[in-house]
Amino acid sequence: MSQPPGQQPPQGEFGAPYDPATGPYPQPPAPAGYGCPPQGHGQPRPGPYDQQPGPYTQPGLHHMPTQQQYAGPAPGGPRGRVAKIVGAVVAVALLAGGGIWFATGGDGGNDKPLAGPTRSAKPTVAPSPTKGGATGKPVAGPEEQARAINAGVRPGEAKVAWIQRGGIDLPRNGSDVFGPWFAGDTVAKAMFHTVSGYSVSDGTVRWSLRLPTQMCAAPSQPTADGKIVLGLRHDATEGADCDTLQMVDLRTGTAGWRKSYVRKGVWDGLSDLAMSTNGDTVTVGRTSRTEGFRVSDGKPLFGERPGRCQPFGLASGPVAIAAVSCHTADDEYKDQQLQRIDPATGRTLWAYKLKKDWEVGQIYSVSPLVVSLKRPDKWAILVLNADGTYRSQLSGGPGDYQVKCDEDLTSLSRNLDGCVGVAADANTFYMSTRTDAVAGHGNKIVAFDLATGTFRWSAGGPGGQTAVPLRTEGGKLLMYVEAMKGRGGGIATLPATGGTPEFVLRHPVSGVGLERDFIAPRIVYTGGRTLLTQTRISGISGDDEVDMRSMVVFGG
Repeated sequence: MSQPPGQQPPQGEFGAPYDPATGPYPQPPAPAGYGCPPQGHGQPRPGPYDQQPGPYTQPGLHHMPTQQQYAGPAPGGPRGRVAKIVGAVVAVALLAGGGIWFATGGDGGNDKPLAGPTRSAKPTVAPSPTKGGATGKPVAGPEEQARAINAGVRPGEAKVAWIQRGGIDLPRNGSDVFGPWFAGDTVAKAMFHTVSGYSVSDGTVRWSLRLPTQMCAAPSQPTADGKIVLGLRHDATEGADCDTLQMVDLRTGTAGWRKSYVRKGVWDGLSDLAMSTNGDTVTVGRTSRTEGFRVSDGKPLFGERPGRCQPFGLASGPVAIAAVSCHTADDEYKDQQLQRIDPATGRTLWAYKLKKDWEVGQIYSVSPLVVSLKRPDKWAILVLNADGTYRSQLSGGPGDYQVKCDEDLTSLSRNLDGCVGVAADANTFYMSTRTDAVAGHGNKIVAFDLATGTFRWSAGGPGGQTAVPLRTEGGKLLMYVEAMKGRGGGIATLPATGGTPEFVLRHPVSGVGLERDFIAPRIVYTGGRTLLTQTRISGISGDDEVDMRSMVVFGG
């Protein structure tokens, strides 16, 4: 149900910037933002940010109550398997008419709580690379399916370039799929014990690397020279700690350095990992601390800070933005900050303090800096300037927004930047509404002005299909259009001023069945090709997971 922006709430600057070189945070009054009472109507009440006197007077965001309270973790921060020992948690956040559902926690599949002793020794089994590129064929690629689809391609439609099966016998509960990551003309994915690299153009296997233990985390991006650092279980025993890092060169499939680190205390031991790549630094965030290592050689760069404030994760990207939690005597009190840090030293460059009980949910973009914040009964989107000062808070629009992040797409890692369905350029932020529940297809793309936070426009997906923002390019929004019965998916664009979407790549109607088999996929459009990757693979019986399609490329 559409809800117009309506009357705006009391205005004021959100948050309290902090200069670590000059002293502590100021402590002014905090009457900023607004929200709705549990029934979704009534008088405004305080919003998410501490107010400091200053020049900014920006509107707040409509907040709607959740249907179930969030029983967050105790000391340190909001993430990880900690929630599982507090209780089964489902936090539901609805915005301006409802419709955004963020699942925090859950049963986690085979992701059991780890309560064993901490270890610092290295795993005893080394990775064993097995090259597969000599055959010139994709590993067990279902060529027959691709040929059948391509035989039915109509004028103006792209062909299927290649398809990959899961190809790996998995345990009963299946496995997350990490990636895809690009290094030159190689695209790589990782699953269970194996990392594989494929030719982007034809799916030929470039290399396949068998790892000693199961993967448990990975950053969303590699380094600029194609290196990735993966999180591994300590050993092959059930419930082994996720405490080991393995560097892999994605261009060659070569295993580099590997080391374990100590996870101290119950909260650290139970946390899922939030990993990031920032320049030549990989960070490993947990509930109580974040550690940084140099990607090129594995050298430790920084670790636990003195004092009560510890980062619990960073987002990958050209600048290192950290979510920080400050422990208090009252474990129910949430005291969090956003910080920009120097990834080579861990030193804080600036900090922005959130209002009491607000938590960093996801970092939608680091440049420009757009951050999702949450409370048990509210959700907000904050925009900061590059220097950490307040810029705006998003408000208005049709509501019923939908963003899918790591906590929705995977069961192990909890990266802060793993969201599908958001995009931003210097001036505009884009997200989408939920698919029409009655029709089963169709939604709206919504644009917001980052300078003011106000709603600009909305536009329907092409031909009544559901559209998902990917990124901006050349002043336009690129979006993935989902396949529906009788209509293939594809890639379309919208100008920054809105209007009618235009396809730049149409997927074939003959491939609708294949395309719709990819449920909540990761989506990449590059070089005129669309790559869809499953986020999790599992089977019901037999070798279902081996035969399940894990990757498909349209175009090229």
